[in-house]
Amino acid sequence: MPHTTHLARVYRPDFGLLTDLYQLTMAAGYYDRGMHNRRAIFHLFYRKPPFGGKYAIATGQALAADIIRGLRFSADDVQYLGRLKGADGQPLFREPFLNYLQRLRFSGDVLAMPEGSRVYPHEPILRVEASLVEAQLLETALLNVINFSTLITTKAARIRAAAGRDTVLEFGLRRAQGPDGGLAASRAAYLGGCDATSNVWAGRYYGIPVKGTHAHSWVMSFPTEDEAFAAYAAAMPNNCILLVDTYDTEAGVRRAIRAGQELRARGHELLGVRLDSGDLAELSKVARRLLDEGGFPDAKIVASDSLDENAIRDLKARGARIDVWGIGTKLATAYDQPALGGVYKLAAIQNAAGAWEDRIKRSDTPIKTSYPGRLNVNELAFFERGQAILGANRMLYNEFDGAPGRAYVAMGQDTPAELPPDVRPFRDLLQPLFTAGEFVGEERSLADIRESIIAQEKTQPAIYPNDDYRIVDRRLYDRRQRLLDHPPA
Repeated sequence: MPHTTHLARVYRPDFGLLTDLYQLTMAAGYYDRGMHNRRAIFHLFYRKPPFGGKYAIATGQALAADIIRGLRFSADDVQYLGRLKGADGQPLFREPFLNYLQRLRFSGDVLAMPEGSRVYPHEPILRVEASLVEAQLLETALLNVINFSTLITTKAARIRAAAGRDTVLEFGLRRAQGPDGGLAASRAAYLGGCDATSNVWAGRYYGIPVKGTHAHSWVMSFPTEDEAFAAYAAAMPNNCILLVDTYDTEAGVRRAIRAGQELRARGHELLGVRLDSGDLAELSKVARRLLDEGGFPDAKIVASDSLDENAIRDLKARGARIDVWGIGTKLATAYDQPALGGVYKLAAIQNAAGAWEDRIKRSDTPIKTSYPGRLNVNELAFFERGQAILGANRMLYNEFDGAPGRAYVAMGQDTPAELPPDVRPFRDLLQPLFTAGEFVGEERSLADIRESIIAQEKTQPAIYPNDDYRIVDRRLYDRRQRLLDHPPA
């Protein structure tokens, strides 16, 4: 089991019931028609970048691997399904299908973008090629873990970029969408660049550093703020950050300094103060001045209070003296865009004779029309003096057509063109995760994925002059156009 995820430890090892009922009713129908073993290809992708950006940072692939590995139904699961009734009061599922489910194990192939990759609209994050029932039953669970993880990691990376070299803490558990959402959000936020979390459960299961201060209730539990600070310093001499805005912020900072002087006399240091309300820019300047004058130039100023990347940029522009950013609600809930909108679409299926047939989702809304075939994404290289230079440029192509070609159509356009001589296909981005049902993916620690994301966001701007050089292989474009021009009867 990859050490980056522990779903089977936190929850149960069988994930077959982590699905919508319609997936099971379709599976039963496929089984009745003898279609269940036909090979099918599905792609998981999104259509519109979140938060007004140009891309998303895909995470959750390790969680998806646990889901795929756990595609099974226990005896209790099957008995539960056997008790479900249809509108006529009769069993919803027939016994042969239920027996089939109890024997079901994933036996297909999955390719995925490496966790932490930049992914653009319509590019597959995952490609599932398996029996029709296996691939269908994975849809809901895969979307559940990939959509939310990708959304939160992308948000965290935006916050990380706004904070620069400052420390960023994820404080969102109390506002998260339940325990499960809190756990997933902490993991995804850490990958996106947060330095630690307040979520001790996530610290326990994912090895994420945990950090925390105290609440206003601590101060309010004592007769005076001085007593509250002295008591906390005595209880936590090696973790003493004092929340100073319960009553009067400037007076609170002065009292924190007195507590810090007493703490220093006992051989410990005041780590900092936290601001949780008011004009954070001006209060942080006051706090910095008082701490410096009081002999605590190394004490950090921590800020919380409904922060996100936009608030951080605004506060920095106003000269705020904040060293540590505690981000809660607006990160853990992706407050400004609470859903990614990723989808999972059938792109090809074998017919009764075993031949592959293309499939697309048609729509009067152009962005909702999918691409057919066995898709991959090739990262294009701009070659200069024989040296490959990688940017944000890539081509969506169909492996049924062979290697990526040079003729292309720009994403969302209709005019064909050719790659310039100094640009050519370089490497595929989808990599094997499962082969014939066996996990073959790379096992990476959360810290390694996190560092790769941070480095990527610092060093991977689009180097090729056209920042939107994301294109579709001309042959793939033509395949889709033929299906649009001649839809099934």
